[in-house]
Amino acid sequence: MAVTTMSQLFVRTLREDPADAEVPSHRWLVRAGYIRRAAPGIYSWLPLGLKVLAKVEQIVREEMVAIGAQEVRFPALLPREPYETTHRWTEYGPNLFRLKDRKGGDYLLGPTHEEMFTLLVKDLYGSYKDLPLTLFQIQTKYRDEARPRAGLLRGREFIMKDSYTFDMDAEGLQRSYEIHRGAYIKVMDRLGLDYVIVKAMSGAMGGSASEEFLAIAPNGEDTFVRSPGGYAANVEAVTVVPPAPVDASSTPAPLVIHTPGAGTIDTLVTAVNETAPRADRPWTGADTLKNVVFMLQNPDGTKEALIVGLPGDRDVDVKRLEAAIAPAEAVAFGDADFAANPALVKGYIGPAKDGQLMLGKESASGIRYLVDPRVVDGTAWVTGANVADHHVVNLVAGRDFTTDGVIDVAEVRAGDPAPDGSGPLELARGVEMGHIFQLGTKYAEALGLKVLDQNGKLATVTMGSYGIGISRAVAMVAETTCDDRGLAWPRNLAPFDVVVLAAGKEPELAAEAQRIALELSGSGLDVLLDDRKASPGVKFTDAEVLGIPTAVVVGRGLVNGVVEVRDRTAGTKDEVGVDDVVARVIADVRGE
Repeated sequence: MAVTTMSQLFVRTLREDPADAEVPSHRWLVRAGYIRRAAPGIYSWLPLGLKVLAKVEQIVREEMVAIGAQEVRFPALLPREPYETTHRWTEYGPNLFRLKDRKGGDYLLGPTHEEMFTLLVKDLYGSYKDLPLTLFQIQTKYRDEARPRAGLLRGREFIMKDSYTFDMDAEGLQRSYEIHRGAYIKVMDRLGLDYVIVKAMSGAMGGSASEEFLAIAPNGEDTFVRSPGGYAANVEAVTVVPPAPVDASSTPAPLVIHTPGAGTIDTLVTAVNETAPRADRPWTGADTLKNVVFMLQNPDGTKEALIVGLPGDRDVDVKRLEAAIAPAEAVAFGDADFAANPALVKGYIGPAKDGQLMLGKESASGIRYLVDPRVVDGTAWVTGANVADHHVVNLVAGRDFTTDGVIDVAEVRAGDPAPDGSGPLELARGVEMGHIFQLGTKYAEALGLKVLDQNGKLATVTMGSYGIGISRAVAMVAETTCDDRGLAWPRNLAPFDVVVLAAGKEPELAAEAQRIALELSGSGLDVLLDDRKASPGVKFTDAEVLGIPTAVVVGRGLVNGVVEVRDRTAGTKDEVGVDDVVARVIADVRGE
């Protein structure tokens, strides 16, 4: 293996942070010369970055091959028709890059390839004897993120491994899913990530069960919960266990009260405790029913109003709402919308007025009304009276108003009970590294993927889908291993095993550094030799910024027959005899 010299390596380290860097991995990958920004959310990979990327790809590829998966590769430029058939041409909304060719044909840049995998298997296979089958690819994906950020962690162009399993039935899918799950655990372990596997929502992918592999990170975009008893879920997938219905036979009739200036939950609670106090205890924010109006924007451009009722001491979690209404998007219900719906009194919306139903498809407003799971029959609430400056107390669910159903989108709090009874929830942050889905027959049915079963009858194939962010993994490993001096790669992902540098201008130092570099390279190590005529300080700084695990420094100690071996991660510096340094470094690299 040839020695790479710093003077010839295509790299320039930067002394200042990029202006748009929000997280450490973004800052150091750019400053160390691993990537360069081409446009918002789009990055060029430089030689150092490509070396790390290739190592991540190889880990993923090895684990896929180990479970019998076969690699294919689809184009990134795809025709519209398959995505039209599965409705995702529309359902993906503005996140899809759409374009036309010179003849006016519609194409897209692939955000994911379920349709193409399904059609490929349909084209080539037709019998149960061909299954089970697992295919995978490592390919560039494209999504028109509204707010690309954090460098490689949230981009518009990214590299992903996606794989698909094809089975005859749900039992086969479950086996394939568990095999993939095990492979993902091995990948995450080999990447050295601190991760958690959480229950997740399937979203636009469709299907039934899904789980996410989240790398734990304080600045991660995803919030997840976990309990002492082992429950773990993405916050979007957390479910509230509804309380039992309440006997409301002794609850007084609804009473409308004057509440001028009660524009917040706190002021409302104060007002109602003064005007209509309870006999058993004071009213609290949890006794108020807050009704929040949204306008849902469907992918086809149509709009629909939605009112969400939830306990007033909680807010709607936008991410949970988006997951619940996908593929629609929620936008603000503006003044013009209120003007077009005079039945809604802004700030005082309630499900009933003068004994008449006000919210719901069959009500005066005609607007769909969904409530939090805690709003069960018999529960009494303080809520809007549909009259300015007025609220109503003792409005009982099921007795005084009805709803169109349940929507579980209220914020989840630390200390809330886990749905499975395994204890109080704690909240943490993470970054999605992998997502595995039990797709079922959604895509096979839409695209006609059927094979002959053992009885000679056509049966729809059952599919699973499994993704890992390759480029995101590079960023996440950098994020969790860097420090205030630069990158600090684990040995199995580092672009070089060792960097050798001469800390001085004396010719004998440079000659000895070159000798050590050549001998290390001859032993099979990937070596970077810093042969520049730069100062020792510049070389030391760059070695730390680049994050190479081991540095051999040939300096003043050479006159005494010793050189310095530095461990980037541990931060240690050892003097080693010049005749022993090659064996020492080889042992360090190989973990001996």
